[in-house]
Amino acid sequence: MSDSRNATRSTRSANNGTRRHAAHRAGSQNRSSARNSGPRRPAPRHFGGGMHRSAGSRDPRRHKHLFLKIFLGLILAGIAAGVGVFAYFYVTTAIPQADKIALASKTTVYYSDGTTEIGSFAEQNREIIECNDLPEYVGNAIVASEDRTFYTNKGIDLRGIGRALVNNITKGTRQGGSTITQQYAERYYLGETTSYIGKAREAILALKLAQAQDKSEILCNYMNTIYLGRGAYGIQAAAQAYFGKDAKDLTLNQAAMIAGIIPAPSTWDPDDNPKMATQRMKRVLNIMEEDGYITAAEHSKNNTLPKTIEYTQNNVLGGYNGYLLTTVENELINSGSFTKDDIETGGYTIVTTLDKSMQSEIQTVGDTRPDGMPSSIQVGGIAVDPRDGSVKAMYAGSDYLKQPLNNATQATFQPGSTMKPFALLGAAQEGVNFNTIFNGNSHQHFTGIEKEVNNALEINWGYINLYQATANSVNTVFMNVNEHLTPQRLAKIAHEAGITSKIDETSPYNVLGINATTAWDLAQGHSTIAANGVKNTLHVVSTVKDYKGNDMYKTAAENKQVFDANDCALVQKAMQGTTTTGTAAGTAAALGRDVAGKSGTANDETAASFVGYVPQLLNVWAIWNPDDNGSPQVVPEFSGYGVSSTGYPAHLFTEFMQQALAGTDVEQFPTATDNGKIGGPDGTWGTGGGYTYTYSNNNSGNSGTTTENNGATTEGTDGQSGTTSGGASGSGSGDGTGNGSSAGTTNGNSSGTAGTTNGSDSTNGTTNSTTGNGSTDGTTGGDGTTGTDTGSNTGSDTTGDSGDAGTSGQSDGGSSSSAQ
Repeated sequence: MSDSRNATRSTRSANNGTRRHAAHRAGSQNRSSARNSGPRRPAPRHFGGGMHRSAGSRDPRRHKHLFLKIFLGLILAGIAAGVGVFAYFYVTTAIPQADKIALASKTTVYYSDGTTEIGSFAEQNREIIECNDLPEYVGNAIVASEDRTFYTNKGIDLRGIGRALVNNITKGTRQGGSTITQQYAERYYLGETTSYIGKAREAILALKLAQAQDKSEILCNYMNTIYLGRGAYGIQAAAQAYFGKDAKDLTLNQAAMIAGIIPAPSTWDPDDNPKMATQRMKRVLNIMEEDGYITAAEHSKNNTLPKTIEYTQNNVLGGYNGYLLTTVENELINSGSFTKDDIETGGYTIVTTLDKSMQSEIQTVGDTRPDGMPSSIQVGGIAVDPRDGSVKAMYAGSDYLKQPLNNATQATFQPGSTMKPFALLGAAQEGVNFNTIFNGNSHQHFTGIEKEVNNALEINWGYINLYQATANSVNTVFMNVNEHLTPQRLAKIAHEAGITSKIDETSPYNVLGINATTAWDLAQGHSTIAANGVKNTLHVVSTVKDYKGNDMYKTAAENKQVFDANDCALVQKAMQGTTTTGTAAGTAAALGRDVAGKSGTANDETAASFVGYVPQLLNVWAIWNPDDNGSPQVVPEFSGYGVSSTGYPAHLFTEFMQQALAGTDVEQFPTATDNGKIGGPDGTWGTGGGYTYTYSNNNSGNSGTTTENNGATTEGTDGQSGTTSGGASGSGSGDGTGNGSSAGTTNGNSSGTAGTTNGSDSTNGTTNSTTGNGSTDGTTGGDGTTGTDTGSNTGSDTTGDSGDAGTSGQSDGGSSSSAQ
């Protein structure tokens, strides 16, 4: 049965084979015949079963092999291209200059002691330090936190990069694989990089850096660059921000805590997230022990989270510090040695001339406002050492952020009579003896001025010398002086002294201080006189050093002699009368030493000022009253202080100087020789040159005597009597005899004896006997007698100073004048 089936299959197979061969032969013949006999017809297509393929069919396995070959070829080509590109960039990439922001370091400003900080300038709060002084565990903590392979890798970590790449692809999150060297390359040279191309460049640069720089240099620069939270860039700023100490003083757990929070310092700040900060710190300590940086005992001892200081984001320009810092910055920029960018990124240490205790005191005095003082009144003050031009303190305002205008250096006001000493200096330069007699009455007219000139309160001071005119700030006398001197010459003298503000060179009124200036300018001008004619430009910067301690800038004393020393000593002597018997009487007694001073009142009483000094310290105060638009208004009387005379600026001066001079030596003013000529060299100054009047300021003289012909006059303090006697004859016209004698009495603790005047051959003789311009409590004041004999040619006067309080007495001859 089976054989029969097999036989049948064999027969079928044979028949099929016969048919296939026959068909093949027939097909071949037909194709040959068709080629030879006519148009070609397409061969029939076979479908189904795959038993038959057309002549054009391909094996699918051949396609697969071809695709793999192409794919592998592309990969190899890509790798080759990548290697080529990498090699090209590696060869052509040079280590660039460090990024400017990475090098930006905080500049710190200190008081004159060099240790008490005023504030800082910073584009970034960074203080670059040398790392040699750091404990070794500070750097090791950073390594443990950020790159355990740092000391062994070649700048990049291929395993770390691979892990980060897989994580970024599979999880869709970005994970850093950068070594410390790569981070250093990014932060120090490239700036922030996020693209793959940027990261490739970063890796190339890291490889180059690892070859060019040793590990200690890389780690130190990294520690000085990285952001560590609380606005702090670099390990030094971070140590200050978290623990209020220098980085060299960090403990192990403090260093580990800072290192641990590097990936997210703001999020993991221990004040906000102590749990995470603790975990990160312990992670660092564990790695440090595992890698042999610390022992188990050291680990155990430092395993608790250290206490941090409170973080406050204060504006460094807040309060009065803003005025001090901007003054420092402006001075350095104006010197031409620094730009603003230099100061804010250079990491300098600036030591100023500002005295911490004086600054605190001047701030207290300026901020204290008595009851009734209008809030609109502005106050400005400055204290300087005239011997070298160093600024010791300034009152510029109470809060820079609320009012950035500096009341000591920028705000302007009319200085009033504080300009008169420059005219006095001009008179000394012209050879005018300060005992020359001038008409001190009000209601006078001067060349080129239509309106009459008056003194304060329209007082008639009579015929007085320049010492008395200075003490009592007599306008008409100084208008007379300026008439001889010329306004142009006065302006020249003031500018030579150091005043930089504009002074009208054509107006005779410039001697009365009609042109606005600043407290700084007044201090500069008067400090030159106070320093006996030596000009030293005012300055607040003493030294500037870079972060390595190298000197970058130092203010040198100018020491330029611009005026004669004796001329300045005469001005100082005249100004001392202001603080004893003049417009600021009592100031010298309050300070217990000789004080030169000059008060000033602006036109229309819109400002008041006072300049005063002892040899080692000069102090200027001013008040003014602007409206909302900045226009000047009258300064009203408040708390018993008027705008003129012994007003508020003199009070501020006394309050400040009492504290500033406490415990200091009493320094003496130089002796002045008044060797000028009465009436000036040409005899035209004042009332002329008919008399010689010598002024001396004895401490205990009891009398003052003037003789017309030989002109010997002494003026003593605590004077008991004043006697003026005429000589053989006056030089007046007519035969009349001067009217009688007048008695001057002193109503202090002791009485003055009568002063007698005998005038002869004078048409009209007037004797004014004045005693005691003292204070109301009888503790200070002039106790002598001022006698003035005026006719066609006048007699002389004698004044005793510093006696007990007295009253004034006068007798008038044919014409009258008053004494005050």
